[in-house]
Amino acid sequence: MLKDFFLNEVKNGIKKAAAAGKLGQMSADAVFSLIVEKPKNPDFGDFAVNVSSLARSAKIAPPMIAQAIVENLTKENYSVTVVGGFINFKIENSLLAEAVAEILEKKENYGKPENVPVEKILLEYVSANPTGPFHIGHGRWAAMGSALANLLKFYGHEVYQEFYINDAGSQIQKLGNSLKIRIKQELGENIDFPTDEIERKNYYPGEYLIPVAKKYLSEHEPTDDVQVLSDYAKKEMEACQKALLKEFRVHFDNFYSELDLHKSGKVEESYKELMAKGMLYEKEGAMWFKSSEFGDDQDRVIKKADGSNTYLTADIAYHIDKLHRGYDRLINIWGADHHGYVARVKASIEALGYDPNKLEVLLGQLVNLVINGEEVRMGKRKNMVTLDDLIEEVGIDATRYWMEMRNIDMTLDFDIELAKKSTDENPVFYVQYAYARVCSILRNAVNDRVNPETGESVKAPMTQAELDDLINNFDKNIILKTADSAKALILKLEEFKSVIKLSAENRTVYTICRYVQELAAEFHSFYNSNRVICDDKDLMKSRLALMIAIKTTLKNALDILAVSAPERM
Repeated sequence: MLKDFFLNEVKNGIKKAAAAGKLGQMSADAVFSLIVEKPKNPDFGDFAVNVSSLARSAKIAPPMIAQAIVENLTKENYSVTVVGGFINFKIENSLLAEAVAEILEKKENYGKPENVPVEKILLEYVSANPTGPFHIGHGRWAAMGSALANLLKFYGHEVYQEFYINDAGSQIQKLGNSLKIRIKQELGENIDFPTDEIERKNYYPGEYLIPVAKKYLSEHEPTDDVQVLSDYAKKEMEACQKALLKEFRVHFDNFYSELDLHKSGKVEESYKELMAKGMLYEKEGAMWFKSSEFGDDQDRVIKKADGSNTYLTADIAYHIDKLHRGYDRLINIWGADHHGYVARVKASIEALGYDPNKLEVLLGQLVNLVINGEEVRMGKRKNMVTLDDLIEEVGIDATRYWMEMRNIDMTLDFDIELAKKSTDENPVFYVQYAYARVCSILRNAVNDRVNPETGESVKAPMTQAELDDLINNFDKNIILKTADSAKALILKLEEFKSVIKLSAENRTVYTICRYVQELAAEFHSFYNSNRVICDDKDLMKSRLALMIAIKTTLKNALDILAVSAPERM
């Protein structure tokens, strides 16, 4: 990466200058932190490093520090200037050619770092109750989680994706009772859900159970056995959820049942282990976990006075089971309403002798659905806008991209009308159109065309064999023909490597969305100012090489986002 290259140049220059006594009181082994940035004024250069912070240890003025460092730089393939405490670098075209050559060489692997310490990561997300269709909040976690998994795999980690099925609570009984009412309605009985708000909370009155009731009656005789109905409804809801996840391009390696966790005895084992370690005490008939000793703001009930477990008890067992499976890191995506839950789970991990830093929790904000400028109010189960509804309305690509394009800790305003537009205003269309436009240019380079004025056939500018040779036997010197006019575009292509690195390390997906939008903008700007297919064959080859590099980079990024890269639009 060019940023790393220039940062290393500066670091080496600092060591040499300090060793020569040119940096005042600063020693050659001094510890410091610097960053490479882009100058606000592009006339200054392509990259810049501000060394003013070194003045604290050097005890000399920043311009003197910068000048002393510059005197010890190699200045190979770049020129350098000093403005105050800034060292500005202007790269030569040979480095641009190297950047394009790397893309054409690595192809689908472009952007993948080398020699990354591989971690075995268990990524858990969505984990919805099997009591109904996914709402659009679940859709955000599904899109974000699957894209994060793709990103971490692309970066070089081993990622195992897991869905925790919350099927051990009272909600399953409520589901069975709700199906029972729908079945009786199908049989013609005059029955409905309670109108009292408190009583109504014991049911799921959404209409999505009507087809489940019809299917049950087509397969079975009516029954009042709520347990049988609960099991049937749960199975149907799980099947619907899994089918939608597959359609939404979300893959889980495992669906982990909370009910099976209880049946395995692991919940009771974790409870007994905490007891044996002296981490529990009795108060008001309940058993409390001393979570405040491990960073939580208060102790937590782990077993109620009636002997039943709290949600925390199973979650402790589940996370310990994850660690027992040998993962280096656990990453959970939870809703923002679980903010206070993080400390108590980490506390339990530490109390049982594990490293709490192995658990990372990404807290995500909700989605506001906007239709014609008005926010749509949603209930979780009745009159709700489901993920299925949203996909049907705007498509999978738009749904995924919009869900991914904001940081997970920001509330997302999903504008349905804008997401459906085939204009530059719609970010997913803007990016996909750039990809399709590049593909069109590459097709036009090797396909004969018809002159619209004369009707005569015009021979293709080059053969497919010539284009393949340009890709497979790329001569990086050919890019020099268009390097000056394409400098900003090539630098944006080269930036993909640092975007991948920072996105993977910071667990951010939106930064990739932002990058592809910026790359699309650079491409459109270049294309509007430069003819790719032209009479100068060397110049055409140079610009076609750029098109191939853009196509490769956009495809790699869109694959991570699990958004399609259409060759025609």
